[in-house]
Amino acid sequence: MSDGVFIHEALFYRDADEYLAGTLPFIDESLRADEPVLVAVPTASLNLLADALGGSAARVVVHDASEVARNPGRLIPWVYYGFSVANAEVRINIIGEPVWPGRTADEYPACVQHEALCNVIFGGRPSRALCPYDVSKLDPTAVADARTTHPFLVDAAGRRASPRYSDPFEVAAEFNQPLPDLGPPNASLRFDANTVGDVRRVVAQHAAYAGMDPERATALHVAVREVAVNSVAHGGGSGELRVYRTPDTLVCEISDSGWIADPLAGRIPTGKADPQSGLLLVHRLCDLVRTYTSPAGTTTRLYMGLAAAARSR
Repeated sequence: MSDGVFIHEALFYRDADEYLAGTLPFIDESLRADEPVLVAVPTASLNLLADALGGSAARVVVHDASEVARNPGRLIPWVYYGFSVANAEVRINIIGEPVWPGRTADEYPACVQHEALCNVIFGGRPSRALCPYDVSKLDPTAVADARTTHPFLVDAAGRRASPRYSDPFEVAAEFNQPLPDLGPPNASLRFDANTVGDVRRVVAQHAAYAGMDPERATALHVAVREVAVNSVAHGGGSGELRVYRTPDTLVCEISDSGWIADPLAGRIPTGKADPQSGLLLVHRLCDLVRTYTSPAGTTTRLYMGLAAAARSR
């Protein structure tokens, strides 16, 4: 395999034995080459790997994906990118499992976009990523989508090129769809440059009404204000906030007349004072971020659970 390109593989497994048969050689090969390894997988998978690795586990950077990837949009800018920068002189190796059984219909499109855009962001970087998919429990659609987002497939039968691998931008665009209707909002507010400060107040009030954990409430209204300020500065000068509540989540939606033309916006730290810097913060703060954007305007939904979620799997 070439050391000068990004190698992106989907590992299809059916049980713990197949999981370890696919992941352990990947880690062992990387460590023997003295190359850094990052593992971001859900809790149960993380425990399985830790037990199997034994003393070698100390040489691997680990993240519980149940936490860091609850919002799939957080993975690239806040987990993978920092690891890449810290190891800029060598090839990096990542095991990332952003799609696991139990992902909600709201979360799943963001997972596919993440997998597709990894091919763009790391395309010129000497690196390798192995992405496990539990084919015994995942919906067949998720397995089919993995074939379009990964140039290579690995399973018990071996490794091969994916005949269905597709252009990453086209795949990401397929999942840029109007967001599902949530019904009448619990609150709505039109805002502009003079009233954008009211956005934070409204969100803070509804978070308090819902009994949201105070730290999470602060993170949410900071994130919503970032999006609202971006609407004023780059989205036509005004926007509309809508707040929805479910039994365990607050959803804040902001719509404006702007268009986010760059599908990589909010995925890579730029070091510049531009709309992407706000989107980066929003992804870090929220449990989930969903966006639909077109020349007619942009709608951004920010999801925050009232309390910290229990770990998945």
